[in-house]
Amino acid sequence: MSTEAQVLPRGLGARATRGVVKLILLYVVLLVISFVFVTPILWMISTALKPAPDIFKIPPVWIPSPPDWSEFVDPWVAGGFNIYLFNTVKITILSMIGTILSTSLVAYSFARLRWPGRDLFFTLTLASMMLPFQVRIIPLFLLFKQLGWLDTHLPLIVPNWFGDAFFIFLLRQYFRTLPVDLDDAAKIDGAGNLTIYWKIMMPLITPALATVAIFSFMDNWNAFFTPLIFLNTQSKFTLAIGLAQFKSQFQVSWNDLMATSFLVTLAPLLVFFFAQRYFIRGISMTGIKG
Repeated sequence: MSTEAQVLPRGLGARATRGVVKLILLYVVLLVISFVFVTPILWMISTALKPAPDIFKIPPVWIPSPPDWSEFVDPWVAGGFNIYLFNTVKITILSMIGTILSTSLVAYSFARLRWPGRDLFFTLTLASMMLPFQVRIIPLFLLFKQLGWLDTHLPLIVPNWFGDAFFIFLLRQYFRTLPVDLDDAAKIDGAGNLTIYWKIMMPLITPALATVAIFSFMDNWNAFFTPLIFLNTQSKFTLAIGLAQFKSQFQVSWNDLMATSFLVTLAPLLVFFFAQRYFIRGISMTGIKG
């Protein structure tokens, strides 16, 4: 009895020690991976604060001496980035609202309603994802030209109010994880399909909507190709176009370019940082039910 009493705690202690070692190794690996991904951002900040002669020094100078904090203000003001920021925020927010409303409504129809040709239209919706945007750009350009929308923000906003195949698929899969009894109970109380969609389903799919919102925000904030095609007036440019123009205008002043680039990427980083809990939950729970 005494021998077993001594062996058991030793076994438990060994397992506990191995568990602690594995946990420490896991955190070390995660820290190394995190450092690899954070290094470009740290280098961007370091380059922005360094004087020009230190940028290309070997070995690299990581800590500027002294740091020039005016680089985060002067190039931004000189490049007129305030108007670019306003345009980008307007396009991003309106596009994000349109994407959430249109994709959730279509996804609800595909997931919860029965109507003739539903499965066929859903298949066609998925098939549209195989058509590259570059193939559609010429017909879209001609269409927007006929509508008189060129050199306006409408071509960058309005298409987002007509749904996106990937987001429709994502939300449809999430809708299908919700019990059908919710619809039946609401219909017994006299609720229509739109009432069920807006007052019952939408609050329940908040994680999936957050995922769509983050993806939409990233797509529109970082968009370069479409604003380059549809916009001509400098006062209507977005941050991505302004940054490219800023680069050519100042002959690649690397500290100025890195400072403005960091400020442009700061918003997506903050959005993902504060919304990552909803984003991860929405991704992990989507597709549980086929």
